[in-house]
Amino acid sequence: MPAAGLEAQGIETRATLHWNLETARLVEAAVTRGEGRLAADGPLVVETGQHTGRSAQDKFIVKDAETADTVWWGKTNKAMDPAHFAALKADFFAALSDKSDLYVQDLFGGSQPSYRVRVRVINELAWHNLFIRTMLVRPDAAELKGFEADYTIIDLPSFRADPARHGCRSETVIAVNFTEKLILIGGTRYAGEMKKSVFGLLNYLLPMDGVMPMHCSANMGADGSTAVFFGLSGTGKTTLSADASRTLIGDDEHGWSDTAVFNFEGGCYAKMIRLSAEAEPEIFATTKRFGTVLENVVMDPDSRELDLDDATLAENSRGAYPIDFIPNASRENMGGVPKNIVMLTADAYGVLPPIAKMTPDQAMYHFLSGYTARVAGTEIGVTEPDATFSTCFGAPFMPRHPSVYGNLLKERIARGGVDCWLVNTGWTGGKYGVGNRMPIKATRALLNAALDGSLNDAEFRTDPNFGFKVPVSVPGVDATILDPRATWANPAEYDAAAAKLVDQFNENFAQFADHVDEGVRQSAPRVPQTV
Repeated sequence: MPAAGLEAQGIETRATLHWNLETARLVEAAVTRGEGRLAADGPLVVETGQHTGRSAQDKFIVKDAETADTVWWGKTNKAMDPAHFAALKADFFAALSDKSDLYVQDLFGGSQPSYRVRVRVINELAWHNLFIRTMLVRPDAAELKGFEADYTIIDLPSFRADPARHGCRSETVIAVNFTEKLILIGGTRYAGEMKKSVFGLLNYLLPMDGVMPMHCSANMGADGSTAVFFGLSGTGKTTLSADASRTLIGDDEHGWSDTAVFNFEGGCYAKMIRLSAEAEPEIFATTKRFGTVLENVVMDPDSRELDLDDATLAENSRGAYPIDFIPNASRENMGGVPKNIVMLTADAYGVLPPIAKMTPDQAMYHFLSGYTARVAGTEIGVTEPDATFSTCFGAPFMPRHPSVYGNLLKERIARGGVDCWLVNTGWTGGKYGVGNRMPIKATRALLNAALDGSLNDAEFRTDPNFGFKVPVSVPGVDATILDPRATWANPAEYDAAAAKLVDQFNENFAQFADHVDEGVRQSAPRVPQTV
């Protein structure tokens, strides 16, 4: 227990406070309290109920003197009035006062000491406290003794917000107050809200120190060269970074300082649905470890065996585990500044090549675009592939204007002579429902060639629609797959699909055109002129 307790933050409660419990004691508490069950091989299995993912429409930032001119207000960053937050805070503190037990963890967001924040997390659920302890960076005993929080997160799933009183949308609320350094989460048991709140916090703070925050995974080669993998959910960030031949730095959130790429976290949060021991052996092994937390994974009630293929509870079933459960993870959660940047997209239109090399201007264009595509059946009403553009490959977590992050990226690419690649992990031979998913073996072979430098010596062609360079042949990879148009049965249908995607890119990028220089604007895709 640290010297500064909850009273230092104005919190009074009759609850028994469980400070900084370690994994075994938190698992024991969660099972005893009926919050979860142990699976046959040791992980804790929990259900999150109604919310099996983030409630993006229920997240708000308090608009005050600190944030009025620094936050990029709009559909993603929605404003809450300070008076509404004051009422919400009062009701949260009142709810805390009546709890019988509260679990508190003092943790770091950020592995590089110069750029970390001290975060205190207060939970009513033991498994939530275990989750955030697993996901953030854990201080040692000496650091805990003198711990004083910079920011506090209070997560109460039992809390029900009142839209009229609290200025929110529903009974679920995620409210961020940068001035008071307080984040309130209520009405949802989805634990990922805590993790992403810390990410958003660092995304707000670090650019002021010249540090580039990134929604990416990262790993290192045997020579110490670092690669970062940008991408939205489902594009392969976690899978492709967990490579047995490379050292894992982290799977989701990082900062790029003058001296390092550093993980914001001390754990990984991987999708579990249809996880394969053959394709993803390192991640699959974590499902058989004590200390892993599995969300919405189906388990036989008698044998306690897991069924990772069953999506009855959620398509977005997840596993949280300490990063050292991956055998070749970095002990420091850090690596050198990157030599390669990879932007991942799951193109369900089957238009983009499996790999392409980009100029710095093209890299900034695609970074601000943040393209991937949803497929039919993943959401109600989606019957055809649907283009999704999430700027900086993480719009929901970026409080500042995208140009802030884009310019930081472009400056760092230019300073370090970084090679930039676009990798399509989506479809080939046609759109979703017609073509096939890009073979993961081909993706890994192309990535390995890019990261070891051998792909730089390949012969390239210029893509007629997007203007980036595409290799003509790569040893060990079927050359046909490198030209997406050649994989379609009807090239004219490919041309039509490509023209549609080009238009969607240009329509989306119009919002950024006035915030970038001419070189980036000229990197926009164009439909080739026919004679």
